[in-house]
Amino acid sequence: MDSPLVVGVDGSDSSLAAMDWAADEAVRHGVPLRIVHASLWERYEGTAPASTVDRPSGQILAENIVGAAAERAQSRCPSLTVATDIIAMDASSALLEEGRAAVAVIVGSRGRGELADLLLGSVSLTVAARSHCPVMVVRGDRQALEARHERVLLGIGDHDIDSPAVRFAFREAAARNCELDIVRIWRRPVHEEVDYPLPGDEAQYFEERTSELLDKALEAAVREHPQVLLRRATVEGQARKVLVDRSATADLLVVGARRRGGLLGMELGRVAHRTLHHAACPVAVVPQPHPVSTAET
Repeated sequence: MDSPLVVGVDGSDSSLAAMDWAADEAVRHGVPLRIVHASLWERYEGTAPASTVDRPSGQILAENIVGAAAERAQSRCPSLTVATDIIAMDASSALLEEGRAAVAVIVGSRGRGELADLLLGSVSLTVAARSHCPVMVVRGDRQALEARHERVLLGIGDHDIDSPAVRFAFREAAARNCELDIVRIWRRPVHEEVDYPLPGDEAQYFEERTSELLDKALEAAVREHPQVLLRRATVEGQARKVLVDRSATADLLVVGARRRGGLLGMELGRVAHRTLHHAACPVAVVPQPHPVSTAET
């Protein structure tokens, strides 16, 4: 069987929105959907004998959550292959473990019990930061969630030459049959000796250099997906602000996350962190395979 899309549910409105979005995403890519709920009810209530009529309340709640989610997914997409599981772990650990065999992990932006003033739930942030597979955090307005913009947005970083983020964005645009909006943001370095001829040519120099990097980053993916309609832009500014602004007209924003190594696995970086908290559409965080040392914009 194909590797599944994994979606975490906890009964919250945010997780149900994520489940709906995940069901549509699984259909687009022709893969099964695996619905998981993390619950530690056994630790606190014990396992009830099979003959016991009165089951522990935690077990009943967990079964109801996954059962309702599966029924909702099947009703939304009748042809979709759906599996469910209740995992006796905390939510972050469960989703990180599930991600080892998944195409991607999908989570809502908020969970049950999150404080009202939090912009992003702690589980969503932890999974996005540490997962070894792409993580898609479902957020945004109704137009974005229903894919009405017909556009995927990709931010190109310094190390995105045929990167996993680039390939992921092209596959998404191809599956959705939509436009791929590719943005490379540049800034004038404060301390760097450059060889542009005159001060008046500074902006043109950086524009041309950025455009060359953009072409190089996309070359392999363009050959693989010639049918994808591209919209390219080089923009001077702050990457995290530009991407958040442009996300208002996108159905999905794709960003790379740089692997640092160590026990925590991967750090998000400021661009991914900002977009996860403020983007106007779902955000896909795609791990980058190679360590980098350059500071992020």
